[in-house]
Amino acid sequence: MSGEVIDNVARDASLKTIGHISYLLHAIVAVGAVLPGAQGSVALLLVAFILDLVKRGDALGTWQESHFGWRIRSVVWAAVLYLLTAPLWLLLVAPGWIAWSLISLWFLYRVVRGWMNLNQNRPMPQ
Repeated sequence: MSGEVIDNVARDASLKTIGHISYLLHAIVAVGAVLPGAQGSVALLLVAFILDLVKRGDALGTWQESHFGWRIRSVVWAAVLYLLTAPLWLLLVAPGWIAWSLISLWFLYRVVRGWMNLNQNRPMPQ
């Protein structure tokens, strides 16, 4: 095998490992947001988010590039949705709880779907 092929294989393996770490951190936070009493730290999500931002450039032109974008968009959209629905907590507890539960379930779905595609070496849809 040529050096370039070996470098590409090593890069793909490294990016996939980073993807697994990032999805794991996302999953801890997502499950914690869905299950009462199992709250994961938002710091874990920030670590995963920063990791994805820093390593995204390494994945340019590979099938894994879509996973970095998928995870980054998931975090950004969840943050925006949480902020937009935060005033619902002022109306009473129920509207805020319902909105945040739905957002948390959506975020968990995105984490599971992305992680499954990563395990199958499949890119995420754009």
